[in-house]
Amino acid sequence: MLRQCNRKSNEMRPVILQRRFQMYPHGSAYIEIGNTKVICAATVEDRVPTFAKGTGSGWITAEYSMLPSAPILRAPREVKKVSGRTAEIQRLIGRSLRAVTDLSALGERTINIDCDVIQADGGTRTAAITGAFVALVEACETIYEVGNVFPVKDFVAAISAGISADGEKFLDLCYEEDSSALADCNVVMTGAGEFVEIQITGEKKSFTRADLNEILDIAESGIKNLIEMQKDALGRDLVWRVGRIG
Repeated sequence: MLRQCNRKSNEMRPVILQRRFQMYPHGSAYIEIGNTKVICAATVEDRVPTFAKGTGSGWITAEYSMLPSAPILRAPREVKKVSGRTAEIQRLIGRSLRAVTDLSALGERTINIDCDVIQADGGTRTAAITGAFVALVEACETIYEVGNVFPVKDFVAAISAGISADGEKFLDLCYEEDSSALADCNVVMTGAGEFVEIQITGEKKSFTRADLNEILDIAESGIKNLIEMQKDALGRDLVWRVGRIG
């Protein structure tokens, strides 16, 4: 099946991933996947939430927001209380980054991750995770001391996949494909090939175990490509830090 821009079923949209996108955060990145565009920033604070005080370990927390004009139809600005969807995505981003971080290596510090969607065309949460990882590594470099453990242990990235209306498995859904999919899935994986999270829903039809296996296979191939892009974005001066001890 040929899709938008004549993509094949297992083909991703064009990706741009750029680090050092902002001047003031300790780490930042810009990610563009097709028409989805997200700015990610990581800021280090020398304090931790109450539950982590005195433990010697740090914490990573995330905030996610979307400009009112980012989606096709304007979304109301969230001022006082975030929606359930936003809260769910914030928790997902935080979980994904903590899964590859040695929190004890942070010391009693908090890294605040801000992901702001400036244009949405499907896959905003997965793009946010993939871009936020680059910002996280940059931020950790600012507190790393040679001889210690670098806080980030492995790479992590995320992508969407699903089942099209004609039953074909396809990768990296844009909004139009997402809205008509029989099932859609968000997959988060580490560089070691381990799953952090699988979110899958049969939107219009149930699916089989064989369907799930095919979806995970194409998602894994996409995530491997994204991790290579993360490495390219970090460059030789930072990529070797990930997983470093000493």
